[in-house]
Amino acid sequence: MRDALMRLLEPPVEAMGFELVELEFASAGRSAVVRLFIERTAQDAPGITVEDCARVSRAVSEVMEAADPIKGHYSLEVSSPGFDRVLRKKEHFERFVGERVQVELKLPLDGRRRFAGVLQAVSADDITVEVDGREYRLALERIQKARLKPL
Repeated sequence: MRDALMRLLEPPVEAMGFELVELEFASAGRSAVVRLFIERTAQDAPGITVEDCARVSRAVSEVMEAADPIKGHYSLEVSSPGFDRVLRKKEHFERFVGERVQVELKLPLDGRRRFAGVLQAVSADDITVEVDGREYRLALERIQKARLKPL
């Protein structure tokens, strides 16, 4: 469901000048929660305001009403990604080189799945994270979850 909602909602959010950084979908019984995390696409733009969230919420609500992808009741929440934001795309990683990150892999590498350290570099296919003085090259396709991990 999450991927279907991303495909449905990314275009209208982008048309408004925002990036849909992440979408969370949680279903419990007959109700669900859809959380959108948005950010301005312009690098030098100010942060997300309450009015931005309200505008995106109204636009997304119209799209959701028309497409009706979720049967039953759902709540829609829109906010900024926050200081511990999710890193989902190569471009996200590129923007935060030099920052502390926490990365979880789908399958272990050198006996571990979790890496918390400084993001050193990003290439076409992988990222390099320094953990306790050792560098690990982590393939983007093997990353299950990643987020900023400020001190």
